[in-house]
Amino acid sequence: MNLKTFYVVFLLLTSQLVVSQEGIPIYADYLSDNLYLVHPAMAGASNANKVRLTARKQWFDVNNAPNLQTLNINFRTGEKSGLGGILYKDENGRFSQTGIYLTYAYHLLFSRDRTDLNMLSFGISGGFIQSNVDLRGLDDVFDPDPVILDRVQKDAYYNVDVGLSYNYLEWYAHFTVKNILPTTRDIFDNNTPIRESNNQRRYVFSLGYLFGIGNTPWSLEPSMLYQVTDQTQESSIDANLKVYHDFDFATLWGGMSYRRSLDGAEFSQDGTSVESQQLQYITPFIGINYKKWLVGYTYSHQSNSVVLSDGGFHQITLGYDFGKRKERWDCNCPAVNSKN
Repeated sequence: MNLKTFYVVFLLLTSQLVVSQEGIPIYADYLSDNLYLVHPAMAGASNANKVRLTARKQWFDVNNAPNLQTLNINFRTGEKSGLGGILYKDENGRFSQTGIYLTYAYHLLFSRDRTDLNMLSFGISGGFIQSNVDLRGLDDVFDPDPVILDRVQKDAYYNVDVGLSYNYLEWYAHFTVKNILPTTRDIFDNNTPIRESNNQRRYVFSLGYLFGIGNTPWSLEPSMLYQVTDQTQESSIDANLKVYHDFDFATLWGGMSYRRSLDGAEFSQDGTSVESQQLQYITPFIGINYKKWLVGYTYSHQSNSVVLSDGGFHQITLGYDFGKRKERWDCNCPAVNSKN
């Protein structure tokens, strides 16, 4: 394979990777009391202000493996308004993104008073993102060629996410449209054969319910999350089960998430026969809320026959709740009820 052919194949493969990472990737972060990271309408929805820090590292045995760090804060301002902000850095091989989102949310209460939870929320986030592709060093492996640019190519752009959230007692539902504006990122030279679609929209829908187990300190929360990209129609679904145990001094929680792509990817192991597999992740997670603090750990295992590495995906979440308001909803709804 000559260098120009390699470069075209390289761009074809990696440009798809960049598109799939548009904005903040959606992993299992939201299961660690971090719904605002996915759904802007949850900014200020809780009766406490929240700070969340996450660090995710994939495949410790692979150089330049994907890693993601996020820092977000959201809080209520006044009776019905919420504000939030997100900083993140996402790296994947020669590609990286750094971005900031600012959010405004409006919470419409249908409750008779502050005890019965019946709240419809609207949220909008504006994001400013810089995408980078590092082309340095590619001509160190192959013969120098003018088509290879020995530099870091950058492109900055902005976009908007909008969403709705509905919390009714122990029920909740969220719907978010990410990257709603048409945006083309020219991170490659205009004379290359790769032209990216300006449709980066992604639709995300979540649904769940939390119920207690008799008069015990145990609670169960089954939930699901479905996401689909508009341009490629690629989609996946998460099936989750989260378990809570309340103590006098803390709440211990954990569970399991199963993600499955609804689209098959074709591959060949022997160069002749073609097989198909669907992306699958099994993700156990565990954490604790102690007073105003939260600590969570998530591990994801890719359960496909063909994988890049047998290593897993590790993530740590740290959280802090502050400025708790006096009122508390009369429901078992931890996403909007801070107990400490």
